[in-house]
Amino acid sequence: MSHSQWEKKKLKKAANGKDTHKIFTKMVRLIMSEAKKCNGDRNSDGLKAAIVKAKGVSLPSDNIDRAIKKASEPSLQMDNITYEAYGPGGVGIIIETLTDSKNRTAQNIKHILSEKGSSLAGIGSVVWAFQKEISPEGVVWKPTTTVSPSLEELELLEKLIDNLEENDDVQEVYTNAE
Repeated sequence: MSHSQWEKKKLKKAANGKDTHKIFTKMVRLIMSEAKKCNGDRNSDGLKAAIVKAKGVSLPSDNIDRAIKKASEPSLQMDNITYEAYGPGGVGIIIETLTDSKNRTAQNIKHILSEKGSSLAGIGSVVWAFQKEISPEGVVWKPTTTVSPSLEELELLEKLIDNLEENDDVQEVYTNAE
């Protein structure tokens, strides 16, 4: 399943009212991170893209404004961390996170992966199979090499991705599964 198919599934869940809180939380974190980088300048490309993405999932404008305002607090520290993993059938997985606690997030990601029989991979061991692209929604990872897992492996992969996306710190999950 391609990234865009996962994205459509996620947005469909949000539209149905399921997982709306989690998606809103992720969008607020993304806006806060981008606002922190540009000191709240709404004209910056990164913040504009985050706002467009948030509006795409119907995040209320007052939530967007509060997130930008909160990002101006000096104590706020949000880190973007990219994890690489191998999933069922040798599928490469890139996990983009945004967190205020690196240790907590790393442990949560490791736990979710190990529960599903997967594990973190070394730096650079998965990204070689992807190309980083800039789009209006922000940075996306497009697979340059794909893997064809079995039907059973695809079902396991879908469960793994669902579990990863339930974590508030996980922003995006990309795979190179066909």
